[in-house]
Amino acid sequence: MFSKETYIARRAKLKQSVGSGLLLFIGNDECGMNYADNTYNFRQDSTFLYFFGLPYAGLSAIIDIDNDKEIIFGDELTIDDIVWMGTQPTLKEKSEATGLSDVRPFNAIVDYLKKAQQSGQTIHYLPTYRAEHRIKLNAWLNVPIGFEKPSVPFIMGVVNQRNYKSAEEIAEIDKACIVTADMHLAAMRTVRPGIRECEVAAAVAEVAFKHNYPLSFPIIATVNGQTLHNHDHSHLIKSGDMLLLDAGAETEMGYAGDMSSTIPADKKFTQRQRDVYDIPVADLRPGVNFVDVYEHSCAVIMQGMKDLGFAKGDPVEAVKAGAHAMFMPCGLGHMMGLDVHDMENLGEVYVGYNGKPKSTQFGRKSLRLGRELEPGFVLTIEPGIYFIPELMDLWRKEGKFTEFLNYDKLETYKDFSGLRNEEDYLITENGARLLGKKIPVHAEDVENEHC
Repeated sequence: MFSKETYIARRAKLKQSVGSGLLLFIGNDECGMNYADNTYNFRQDSTFLYFFGLPYAGLSAIIDIDNDKEIIFGDELTIDDIVWMGTQPTLKEKSEATGLSDVRPFNAIVDYLKKAQQSGQTIHYLPTYRAEHRIKLNAWLNVPIGFEKPSVPFIMGVVNQRNYKSAEEIAEIDKACIVTADMHLAAMRTVRPGIRECEVAAAVAEVAFKHNYPLSFPIIATVNGQTLHNHDHSHLIKSGDMLLLDAGAETEMGYAGDMSSTIPADKKFTQRQRDVYDIPVADLRPGVNFVDVYEHSCAVIMQGMKDLGFAKGDPVEAVKAGAHAMFMPCGLGHMMGLDVHDMENLGEVYVGYNGKPKSTQFGRKSLRLGRELEPGFVLTIEPGIYFIPELMDLWRKEGKFTEFLNYDKLETYKDFSGLRNEEDYLITENGARLLGKKIPVHAEDVENEHC
């Protein structure tokens, strides 16, 4: 964890931002996969980690702004816990390392919250993303399950801190991105005809585990790259295939890396693959709105597809109409930090759009980031081109965008699959800095690494 001064300063800033009331932080619990003692890998709630730095199950916390109290609620380990988990510092010792001296039994939170309610104090809480959170809000505050009303001032206070990465956070993200890059390089040296996707996934995971880093999300390693989030690893890689890899590592402190590569099964891309692969994309700098970056990238893609005979008409007008979503039905990137999609549980409209509404247009509605870029933002850039047979058939049947799309040519590429490349960037005062280290993104460079 960082120094206790870091966590003290973070909490002080949040109190100043929200101003009054009581801030409730619900930590995560262990969760059984198929019975109670066989648990999924534990991961602490990221906002809890950010302000309290304690990656342990069974904790919650309160920042009582009105009464100037910061309290951790949790139970000390018993001898039964120690037998199974080994000797550890006490919860009080762990909490003191992050500048917290007030530690109370977990169930004491019920009386504290009840008294706060009875006094008419405003209790702020964040959006829920686990059933256990909803159950606790119901039990503690009598909030009906499914009808939670998260505090917008609390959300915005968190977002306005976590969006701007400090130097020590950037150093952690750099570490994650270096290992993430090595995962992709390992894949480029592993992919070949005759092996299964799962063998590539195993080689990729091994790199992270060698550093004692967990994965920042389940590995995507697939020859069916037209399926954006394909976690199946059962296919045999054949000559002429491309393998799309989307994978990242997470440091022991929880900071993420996230990169994508597209690798030919053979030592070289086919000409058909290379033609699509080498369409260029994005430019990053502070002060530009990411929507403009997205639209420019989509227009470049549409121009490239026009040059190859898949599209027609004005590329800019095609993007305005939404025809580009035939090839790129997703966004161009997302914020990254303690979450691989940073703070997505708090709501994209707050994190990525600064409270402004998102587009509802197909393709564009999947753009997770649509605000002006500022120094300190960390984000991914992941342009892709996908040939999705079901989308081709649906739009052709509906007669959509016939002025912009050449359906006869598209029909001949139903077996192409899809590709994307993704890198991680820090927005600086003057531009953007690549985080971690460079992975090959041009066809020739991928082939050289692959050989």
